[in-house]
Amino acid sequence: MKRSIVIIGAGISGLSAAFRLNKLRTQAGIELDITVIEKADYLGGTIRTEYRGGFVIEAGPDCFFTEKPYAGILVNEMGISDRLIGTNNKNQGTYVLWHNKLHKLPEGVVLMIPTRFTPFATSTLFSLPGKIRMGMELFIPKRSDGIDESLSEFTVRRFGREALDRIAEPLVAGVHAGDPETMSVKSSFPRFVDMEQKYGSLIRGMINARRAKKKHIPVKNLSMFMTMKKGLKEIVDTLRQQSRGVNFKTCVRAATIEHSGNAYRVILSDGGRIGADGIIIATPAYAAANIISSMSKDLSDLLLSIPYVSTATVSLAYNKRGFTHPLKGFGFVVPRKEKRHIMAATWTSSKFSYRSPEDTVLIRCFLGGAANQDMVFKHDKEIIGLVRSDLKDIMGISVEPVLALVYRWDRAMPQYTIGHEPRVKTIEQMTAGLGNIQLCGSAYHGIGISDCINSGNTAAQNVLKAIYE
Repeated sequence: MKRSIVIIGAGISGLSAAFRLNKLRTQAGIELDITVIEKADYLGGTIRTEYRGGFVIEAGPDCFFTEKPYAGILVNEMGISDRLIGTNNKNQGTYVLWHNKLHKLPEGVVLMIPTRFTPFATSTLFSLPGKIRMGMELFIPKRSDGIDESLSEFTVRRFGREALDRIAEPLVAGVHAGDPETMSVKSSFPRFVDMEQKYGSLIRGMINARRAKKKHIPVKNLSMFMTMKKGLKEIVDTLRQQSRGVNFKTCVRAATIEHSGNAYRVILSDGGRIGADGIIIATPAYAAANIISSMSKDLSDLLLSIPYVSTATVSLAYNKRGFTHPLKGFGFVVPRKEKRHIMAATWTSSKFSYRSPEDTVLIRCFLGGAANQDMVFKHDKEIIGLVRSDLKDIMGISVEPVLALVYRWDRAMPQYTIGHEPRVKTIEQMTAGLGNIQLCGSAYHGIGISDCINSGNTAAQNVLKAIYE
């Protein structure tokens, strides 16, 4: 008997679920209708690449982290690994703004963990007492009570206050656009907790992990961060192209779900109805809460308890003529104590090739997040003016940009606050009680592209298993 599955949301999680279901139905030789519903007029969610005058502009994420293998495995599976590019070796280096001066992050620092002695010892970013305290991490006993700490508590306990203020908060928490005082280290960075338990030290754990790292991506120059030659949109476009037979419906929203036993109907915002034997909800948690509220008010309330913050990116392009900064590095991050409008800046044309014409440079700035969400909703002209003011003070850039683009991401970043792990476990238990419904996406087990791909894969396998049990 022919079955049907509806996927709500066409971000990277929903697209990965559709791709996986399509593969599984082909391998199993089963008859299965797959429909993807997306409220926007494009696919990819926060992955959005635009092409303007020879520039490759990433509105959302610009790369994926290779320490987690799922994105690399997917790219290889789709046969487009030849399109992968890593960061430019000749421009390696990230800076931290401290006391209004850019200090180079010591080589060998992975996230917030130092793995090489000499660059760390000679760094200007830390005081001598701060360096000694961070080095003492090798001798700090592991915590054994299993209590979920905030990122702030965890970092200060293991590395000291300077590590929190000058690395963890701007570099690590900046990835999540979150507040280290409320972020759950167990949920946001479970690898840190695992390393502490396994090795007794994050420094020892990271050194061992780097030595034993398996290369899941078949390219010569594997770097910590990878992207595609023409931007991450290549992954989105290939997922759609290779999901032949999947029905994609854009510009329409899933309003609610009706169900009777294990038969479901998705009610659309345009009045349409789609029957389904199984449903994957690949939306932000607050959107999932609205869709599922008619089935379970308690589950809906729990989904709404996952907080979100808003962010924005500002891409600025300049002609090289008159541009004086050398851009020798990948960019810089900004601790909150510096009281700037921007959280970070990526020197995009230095970090990755194929991003701008030869006689130009491209810079991308980040703003908003838990500490400064009001910035996101200012007028474009005001945002660009404030960003340019920061770049002038920090980098000495006074020339006019030839291109300036603002992209806002309203409530796009879930926050894994203290208690996130048991909250998600309860959400999963309650969802299981609804039958053939799966939740996936960045709200639950990781916000990165690889995490979302893995989440979509898992949801696809689980819903198919539930239908055919």
